[in-house]
Amino acid sequence: MQRRLGNFLLGLILPIALFGAWIYFSSNGSFAESELPKPSSVFKVITELDERDQLWLNISASLQRVALGYFFGTLIALILGSAAGLNKVVNRLVTPLLQAIRAVPSLAWVPLLIIWIGIGEGSKLTLIAIGAFFPVFTTVVSGIKNVDRHLVEVGRAYGLKRWAIIKGIYLPAAAPQIFSGLRLGLAQSWLFLVAAELIASAKGLGFLLVDSQASARTDIVIFSILALAILGKTSDLILATIEKRVLAWNK
Repeated sequence: MQRRLGNFLLGLILPIALFGAWIYFSSNGSFAESELPKPSSVFKVITELDERDQLWLNISASLQRVALGYFFGTLIALILGSAAGLNKVVNRLVTPLLQAIRAVPSLAWVPLLIIWIGIGEGSKLTLIAIGAFFPVFTTVVSGIKNVDRHLVEVGRAYGLKRWAIIKGIYLPAAAPQIFSGLRLGLAQSWLFLVAAELIASAKGLGFLLVDSQASARTDIVIFSILALAILGKTSDLILATIEKRVLAWNK
């Protein structure tokens, strides 16, 4: 308990220091208000957006897009990654191509997705799904391939069928690495969200970020960045809690 509290307090040092530096430099005349607004100005953005019915509209739009894109990208990655990890032919067939595609930057997908799918929600969700897919796929394949083969042979010696071996040996042994991939995929989903909301969006934190930059509203830009950071960290903490409970046996 004391160790957890110590780690928590240690993690607060840098955010508090950055917040203090923000207060100092925004108040001593080092920056104009349009360049670095005071924290109070950024907090007023919450009230302003709420009064215009824009606060929850933009937050909920981004949450929904990340949730759906992450779900579909992760689902496909788990299925394809499991197949590649368990089958050498599938692995040799799909992994080289996917490794090459993985290097494509998120913004490079935008024009192609607009041409193929259009400017609706489908293209946005697809881009977020792409972001979630690759970390999960990579860690699933790696996790399964790194399972101790002696354990598999012991399972076969006891007459376990293929599905029983997958469920009883491969899955528990690869679970820690798979969860690491799930958390990386979630982080990538939030990163790809901003690029996704460049595609003819009228709502969302990514849209709010770009729109406020065009209108020189630095206070809204900073609010959007902070909102994305808080939502991303909160979602990661939720997934980390699930991981901790699922992998309680692995302590």
